[in-house]
Amino acid sequence: MAVVPESPAAPRPGAVALALLLVYVVWGSTYLGIAKALQAGVLPLTSVSGARFIIAGSLMYAVLRLFRKMPRPTLRQWRNLTIMGFTMLLLGNGMVVLAERDVSSGLAATAVASVPLWMALFSAVRGQHASRGEWLGIAIGFLGVVWLNAGSSLAASPTGLVLLLVAPVGWAFGSVWVRGQDLPGPFMTAAGQMICGGILLVITGLAVGERPTALPSLDGLLAVAYLCVFGSIVAFTAYVWLLHNVRPALAGSYAYVNPVIAVLLGVLLNGEHFGWRDLVAMAVILSGVLVLALARTRK
Repeated sequence: MAVVPESPAAPRPGAVALALLLVYVVWGSTYLGIAKALQAGVLPLTSVSGARFIIAGSLMYAVLRLFRKMPRPTLRQWRNLTIMGFTMLLLGNGMVVLAERDVSSGLAATAVASVPLWMALFSAVRGQHASRGEWLGIAIGFLGVVWLNAGSSLAASPTGLVLLLVAPVGWAFGSVWVRGQDLPGPFMTAAGQMICGGILLVITGLAVGERPTALPSLDGLLAVAYLCVFGSIVAFTAYVWLLHNVRPALAGSYAYVNPVIAVLLGVLLNGEHFGWRDLVAMAVILSGVLVLALARTRK
């Protein structure tokens, strides 16, 4: 059995920087990708998320089995992958998707930005305490995201607020729980988790009454293809690798950078505008990430 080590050897700084860049930029762009898929009339939101994970995970699984000759996960490992899919993809991703029916995007982004805080708390329960530098970086980044969204309407229904509370807790718990569990290699782990989580997301979407409303257009299919290849295979695999190789506080820093990337892409591709407050907020967020990176270097 392949067991994920609790204290892996220190990875190369260049590999960590590349993985963080992929998670930061690609996941930040998926906000726009999902919006394009929905505008094109592909599928309801939860089904889009679930379908892209199933397609991406299945393709990745096939490549790993056929071309890399990797062994299939054991029953115990499939159980652990299902738990990861439930906590991170169904609770973490799916609850945000469902909440966006009733809450503003600003509130959703602020809720997702609490992921590093929850990861630090769950890590402390497991005995891996964040340093003072990491706590400082977490606090700075969270304040920056709140500031970035301060100008938006933070209206929400009670149901939406509950979903936004569950989402970051579920994602953070799964991200910390994965360390030390019996799992295949990081790439097979990412593939298996996407398959399990995607199935759970589609079942949830059908259970809440989501159904296709129109045939997908070419733009919609291209948007889903982008989400499958880059949002799921590339970025999600990079995130799983980070969970195995860096401290949780740094792995979770994507929650601070993604809103910045989303805003910048909105300006460049959708003609949106932002002012000096947004620029200052972005600078604060990036300062928090820099503090986290320096804290990791000292560790």
